[in-house]
Amino acid sequence: MEPTIGYSRAIRVGNQVWVSATAAIWPDGHVDPDAAVQADRCLEIIEAALSEAGATLRDVVRTRIYLVDRADVDAVGAAHGRAFGDVRPATGVIIVSGFIDPRWRVEIEADAVS
Repeated sequence: MEPTIGYSRAIRVGNQVWVSATAAIWPDGHVDPDAAVQADRCLEIIEAALSEAGATLRDVVRTRIYLVDRADVDAVGAAHGRAFGDVRPATGVIIVSGFIDPRWRVEIEADAVS
């Protein structure tokens, strides 16, 4: 979606990296319906974007988790905890009314300093 909408997955300015809101889209376009699986996929994409920008998950200082269903907090939070348990970035969980694609249950953003 980056070229179509006109944005970057991640951008580095100096020692800071911002990763755009990231949905759980696989290369073939499918989206798993499970929120926990979606969260893991979002975090995989974020990790790859950080790597391309010269950073790692350990450099993340802030994340934002967007959910359409409050009931997904525990499952998505567990995925976030697996990725950032030792890092412990500042984090917000925001409940939203929906995303561009109705299959998406979660989107995650990340900011890093490296």
